[in-house]
Amino acid sequence: MKKTTLIIITSALAIVALIGFRLASNKKKIDAQNKPVVNTNVAIPVTVNRVEEGTVSQQLIKTGNLIPFREATITATTAGKVTRVNFDLGTQVRQGQTLVELDNRLKELSLQATQLNIDKLKKDVNRYNTLLAGNATTEIQVNETKYNYENAVNQAEQIQKQIQDANVKAPISGQIVQKAIEPGVYITVGSTLGKVLDVARLKVDVLVNESDVYQLHKGQAVKVTADVFPGKVFNGQISYIAPQGTDEHNYPVEITISNANGLKAGTFVNVDFSQKSNQKALQIPRIALVESIKNPYVYVVENNVVHQRKLTVGRDFGDTIEVLSGLSVGDVVVTTGQLNLGEGKPVQITK
Repeated sequence: MKKTTLIIITSALAIVALIGFRLASNKKKIDAQNKPVVNTNVAIPVTVNRVEEGTVSQQLIKTGNLIPFREATITATTAGKVTRVNFDLGTQVRQGQTLVELDNRLKELSLQATQLNIDKLKKDVNRYNTLLAGNATTEIQVNETKYNYENAVNQAEQIQKQIQDANVKAPISGQIVQKAIEPGVYITVGSTLGKVLDVARLKVDVLVNESDVYQLHKGQAVKVTADVFPGKVFNGQISYIAPQGTDEHNYPVEITISNANGLKAGTFVNVDFSQKSNQKALQIPRIALVESIKNPYVYVVENNVVHQRKLTVGRDFGDTIEVLSGLSVGDVVVTTGQLNLGEGKPVQITK
């Protein structure tokens, strides 16, 4: 009896366990059927804009640094011992002014001796000409005396030139900005003794685009401003336009400024040509940028799939921004919907 009861209980437990297992299995199937289907390839709606090259409508303004109108190195043209230096840092000098004097005592003594010989030979020439007129000498003797006289004159001129060259003169007018010589030093030919700058006028060199340079002409007046002099305008003039441009089709243009206001070389300035620029630039809507201008990139649509494209940007025109590299004319960039995008995501272009 007990054995029969045990068999019945065991059978009942087995049936209950089997029913529980079937119910759990059916629940998993039902849950799996009720779970929402995630489609990873759903096309994300976006709006786009085609990249175009447009005219930049703004004032033609270029920036650069002021440089001296002229600068020259003070160089020794002969060797010798320096006896006197006639300049210091900041000294204003005139072109041709004697700046460095050398010991010329030996050359001066040689010149005096040569001059005495010239005086003697000149008298000999006159005497022999008188003798020749009275047939008291030969023509050969007269010609030899004339040759010696002329040779002495040439020698005196050479010594005078050597004395003049020994005294180093200012190559240009301006201000001394470098001094590399002191009295008592022995110098050789080609030694650098100092440097002089002509800052009575200043220059600034800028590059102008091909589409703008044809509107400029030599002698044209321009306005120059400097951040260190806010609100002040300096008058400049175009002094040179290069006849040949660079590989990027930019042309060097030189502007000269009269320096009556004490401007210093090296000052950063803006050059306003007082006319509109017709330069072309590749532009995209500013809203197409996914991140800031410091790390800019956009999404480009190709066959309804987007790809990230890093950019190098230029000038900011407000609603649009200049693209220097990373895009080409005709590329299609996403302007809205970028937050849901990633590399290789499918998109649906909406209007």
